[in-house]
Amino acid sequence: MFEQIVSSIATLDFWGWWILGIALVILEVFAPSTFFLWMGIAAGLVGVVAWIFPGLRWEYEWLLFALISVISIIISRLFLSKNPGVEDNPTLNQRGAQYIGRRFTLSDPIRNGRGKIHVDDSQWAVEGPDMEAGDTVIVTGVDGTLLIVDPVDKK
Repeated sequence: MFEQIVSSIATLDFWGWWILGIALVILEVFAPSTFFLWMGIAAGLVGVVAWIFPGLRWEYEWLLFALISVISIIISRLFLSKNPGVEDNPTLNQRGAQYIGRRFTLSDPIRNGRGKIHVDDSQWAVEGPDMEAGDTVIVTGVDGTLLIVDPVDKK
């Protein structure tokens, strides 16, 4: 029984390779790492080779699958490390960084370097030079959940 299962897996025809390729690409959807994608493409290519050369031994098919998979994964990793994707919103998960460059009015005065501002519907602790409530500040940096501010020059 076990030998029959191994034999049927080892000797895939071109349809079997294409089905394996599709299954690996579908698996990529659930485990996004671009790892299974290249293995799925490799299985599809081996299916094409098995279709063109139907008498190819199963050992060579699996060797070809392994080689194409490894080479394509290495090439994709090298390419992606040198060409990272461009993000449309790089501060998406850095809420404080989104406020850098914006101007706000102090809700509480800055005393001994600490104060508070209202940002949209929340209140943020700020650090900067001592100033009075109602003064306008500009956010110049972020330290964790603390916004670093400087006074806006009044001209």
